[in-house]
Amino acid sequence: MDWEFAPDIEKEIRLLLRKFSFPHIEPERIFCFRSFGSKSRARARIWSLPRIWQKALRTTPAYCLEVLAERFDKLDKEQQKQTLIHELLHIPKNFSGSLVTEGRVRVLFRKLQR
Repeated sequence: MDWEFAPDIEKEIRLLLRKFSFPHIEPERIFCFRSFGSKSRARARIWSLPRIWQKALRTTPAYCLEVLAERFDKLDKEQQKQTLIHELLHIPKNFSGSLVTEGRVRVLFRKLQR
């Protein structure tokens, strides 16, 4: 599997962060990638930097948002936005480096759609 930086996704993330209220998210600590060759059925996924790694690396919380090219790039623009919003909802309000569970994200996503 290969990864490359995805400046187009980074730009879209920044637009979404401004459009929808995500004041707890630090845009400069979200790193966006496009992957190729994954066997996963996912369209996108978010990776966290757990607290123990933050301490070991002497750094602050960060997240990598990965879009899986074979699935994500086939989506229309609206579905891509929905997918990115879904991934952003996994980031907790305290921007700690942990992740919000899938069940809670579904609830938050429904609220956001209203």
